[in-house]
Amino acid sequence: MKKIALISANNYQNPYIIYPIGITYIATYLNEKMPDWQLGFFDFNLGGYEDLAAFCRNGNFDYIGVSLRNVDDTNFYEQYSFVSHYRRVMQVIRQNSRAVVIMGGSGFSIYPDVIFKELAPDYGVQGEGEESMRQLVSALEEKKDPTGIDGLVYARPDGTVAINPHKQYISTLALNVEPDKAHFYFEKSGMLNIQTKRGCPYGCIYCSYPIIEGKSVRLLDARSVAENIKELKNSKGIDYLFFTDSVFNIHKEYNRELCSLLIESKVNVKWGAYFTPHNMTYQDMELYKRSGLTHIEWGTDSLSDIQLENYNKKFRFSDVKTQSLNAGKLGIYHAHFMILAGYGETDETLNQTYERSRELGKTIFFPFVGMRIYPRTKLYDIAIREGVISPDNNLLIPEYYVSKNVNMETLQDRAHASGQKWFFQGEESPELMQRFRAKKKRGPLWEYLMY
Repeated sequence: MKKIALISANNYQNPYIIYPIGITYIATYLNEKMPDWQLGFFDFNLGGYEDLAAFCRNGNFDYIGVSLRNVDDTNFYEQYSFVSHYRRVMQVIRQNSRAVVIMGGSGFSIYPDVIFKELAPDYGVQGEGEESMRQLVSALEEKKDPTGIDGLVYARPDGTVAINPHKQYISTLALNVEPDKAHFYFEKSGMLNIQTKRGCPYGCIYCSYPIIEGKSVRLLDARSVAENIKELKNSKGIDYLFFTDSVFNIHKEYNRELCSLLIESKVNVKWGAYFTPHNMTYQDMELYKRSGLTHIEWGTDSLSDIQLENYNKKFRFSDVKTQSLNAGKLGIYHAHFMILAGYGETDETLNQTYERSRELGKTIFFPFVGMRIYPRTKLYDIAIREGVISPDNNLLIPEYYVSKNVNMETLQDRAHASGQKWFFQGEESPELMQRFRAKKKRGPLWEYLMY
């Protein structure tokens, strides 16, 4: 029997340990489409390099898929790269297996050519990987030329790296969350991350989601999601979820169906998600709350309409205020994730953000300083045009766009002077978070920072 190993290489656990959804999609798909193959699974949150070595030696795998979730921690103040860890992972695999190595995941998809050169897998898959992985393995088994496969990354005979675009995406998604593994992640993080939809139709200038998942929104079957949630609750006691959709409230009709099913099932789970401050009525939010919604993470970015336009956001401050106050009325914890000193920012727009933060009621703010520059984004083109980076910069070492029209020395002090709760990266105490978890606190933990 032929064997495929799937490796989740992510071992970063700040602020939460994250269930490996991406590679679980691959496993779900391959189990369905290639039932005669045996699949093995290795998770770096459950084992280390020695465990991986034994896994590779004993498994006798024909193919090994390696998923890279992130390449760094996106922290402007204390930058931490994961590339050295991934390099060690590849070294261990090569020393203990002769399998064909196929690399993918969101981190790989952002830098496919750079990481391919850096880590030297046999093949890579950028973006959505399920069908591309299946086609690649089938082509190699049949000794056919795989170079026309969607999203395939490979080395040409002259040593250059070829990257095939994605022309087609899977219309129907399936995700089988393994209950025992899900329980481990739930106990460690206080909530379990799952997904209901894939793809992002928005065009924020800095965002890599459309590159990773595509712009067309695809949905998991709402009834299957609700049944899976009920099973996890009944079998493993998992009662707090986080929907990791790029934006939860992209699709109103789907969300209404899912939440209605959760209410009808009487599953009684709590949940949170990323939201955009528009495309949602008060009645929608009320329905979400009845289905279990307890916390919202707003992708707000700025409270200046000038900056929201600069970032190509589809909402304005009036939308942010309405939605934030609605959440407050309904007793839903909510936090605003912000970008300060990004493209177009001035002290005037920044001060407006601080001043307007007082109008949003009891909430909390988590700012990112500067904008991480990712290849193939609008911000990348801006940074090239303005000379912030050069075209030959591979960006694997993080580069940030930081406005020259902002007084960086007073940036944090002005935020704290607003009277609202602003927590910059590193200001929330890891020890405090650990104490919360030790007390079996569920949910995102930042809600406890509000008081």
